[in-house]
Amino acid sequence: MFYWYRLIALLIIDAVMVNTALYISLLLRFEGSVPDQFIVAALYLLPWWTFIVLASMCFFKLYNRMWQYASLGELGGVIKAVSSSIAVLVSLIYLVPLPYLPRSVYILSWLFTIIMIIGSRLLWRIIRNSIIRGEKQAAKRTLIVGAGDAGAMVARELEHNRALGLQVLGFTDDNVLKQKLSIYGIPVLGTREDIPMLVNNHGIEEIIIAMPSAEGAVIRDIYNVCHETKVKTRIFYGTDELLNGRPKIREIELEDLLRRKPINLNIDEIADYIKNRSIMVSGAGGSIGSELCRQICRYYPTKIILVEYSENNLFEIDNELKEMFPDLHIDAELCDVKDRNKLQEVFKNGRPQVVFHAAAYKHVPLMEKHPGAAIKNNILGTKNMAEIADKYSADTFIFISTDKAVNPTSVMGASKRIAEMVIQDINRTSKTKFASVRFGNVLGSRGSVIPIFKQQIQKGGPLTITHPDMTRYFMTIPEAVQLVIQAGAITTGGEIFILDMGEPVKIMDLARDMIQLYGYEPDRDIKIKITGIRPGEKLYEELFTTREQMAATKHERIYISEESDSSLSVYISEKIDSIFTHNLFLNRGDAVDLINMVLPEYKNRHAINKYR
Repeated sequence: MFYWYRLIALLIIDAVMVNTALYISLLLRFEGSVPDQFIVAALYLLPWWTFIVLASMCFFKLYNRMWQYASLGELGGVIKAVSSSIAVLVSLIYLVPLPYLPRSVYILSWLFTIIMIIGSRLLWRIIRNSIIRGEKQAAKRTLIVGAGDAGAMVARELEHNRALGLQVLGFTDDNVLKQKLSIYGIPVLGTREDIPMLVNNHGIEEIIIAMPSAEGAVIRDIYNVCHETKVKTRIFYGTDELLNGRPKIREIELEDLLRRKPINLNIDEIADYIKNRSIMVSGAGGSIGSELCRQICRYYPTKIILVEYSENNLFEIDNELKEMFPDLHIDAELCDVKDRNKLQEVFKNGRPQVVFHAAAYKHVPLMEKHPGAAIKNNILGTKNMAEIADKYSADTFIFISTDKAVNPTSVMGASKRIAEMVIQDINRTSKTKFASVRFGNVLGSRGSVIPIFKQQIQKGGPLTITHPDMTRYFMTIPEAVQLVIQAGAITTGGEIFILDMGEPVKIMDLARDMIQLYGYEPDRDIKIKITGIRPGEKLYEELFTTREQMAATKHERIYISEESDSSLSVYISEKIDSIFTHNLFLNRGDAVDLINMVLPEYKNRHAINKYR
């Protein structure tokens, strides 16, 4: 009902504007003394002129616009509507015919109609904004960091959406060319260094960081400055197209402080090897596997086969994908990658053309205690998957590896390194393109340091760190998966791809950042406890060995590890096969002996002895 009231009101206002514009045009043309013949002609033309203008405004859907958010697009729409109306009216005068007026009257009427219609909208906007400003006296005084497009969008939304209860007092921006300028009448008050002073001088109660393209290091610096002020700080993270392109603002998360440049994907390359094809993902319910499934489904495969050993994980990802992609053929297979017979059945029925092998045991301390399980799952499971993929003529096989495979000091890392070698061995004789993708820790994965820190903070601490100098490479899960999928598009077979992980991050810095993000002070509110390095852990991770060299690919964030030879000897291959064939249970000593036999660089026999 409100829509119709609003429409009728706008039609009446515009009709008055059209009539007034024509009257003013006649007065100006004849300097206040209009001849009777033109008064009669104008009275005859007015209903036509009014109807044509209003109909044109409807045609260009100008009555469906929200004028409180008016921009140049609405101005252009009014100009097109009125210009079209003049063209139609003049055509009718000559075709019907209708009484005519001097040509200058049409030009003046065109100009005044545009000015008066737009002016009526602007007047309403000014009145509305004045009312809003009056109501915002009790709103939180807000500072926006970033005076670019994103900052302007946030300011505009806050100015027009009174329900948010925020009043923008100013911007800060490090660009010297923007200093002392204003956006929507809101001044740029200084740079990031001025934030503490501005908070004190203007009584700022909330800060919004609106810099979506800034890297994590910049956001971290700004956040540290804002944190010192004790003022609530949030971040702009995009727009919601479903809400008329309005900005979305949320609390700052750890990913924002570690943010890197957006990944540029070659969508055509990815679509070429995924679209209309059968895809398999092992470990489909895990952190990496489930994100692989979500992203792969966006490229329209004909079918996706979910291989997962955990019943609950499989149930959850199966339901999620069916809800997100109801038209996609999803085949959920409860299967252990160590079960060769079951795997063969899955491959035979599903005939996957592209395989992503993400199933693995990944927790370093547990695998130190159970090295036999690491070998069977990470090495034999990978060997099973690869050999069966070769048997059923898959086109591409991507193995998800880890930076812990480089100069491994842990059983988990060693098992992954041997699995890489297995993949390269099979690639030498197979028509399937086999490749490995190696990367570091992913934020938020199950069992990773971030969820553990969150739990410890919620319990009041302490946060446990094994060594104050411990560093790790970090990526977000979506970022890592995007690059894994891209690597599958550029492989020719046999490569070990290494993802650009950026700069390593100190775990101590990570812990302090997380404590601050939760509103506490490190060492005062939440303690940090050093527990000592665990068996198999390294102080820092490496991305390639001393025997390897990094070579560039055509993607700026993906590299290739090049080394002379990493093949398995016939004896070692037979040894691994015999474990499977005879279903041997590897005790800790046998497992470590096998690793040392394959990897001379393995350095952790003493850590395993601790568990004997």
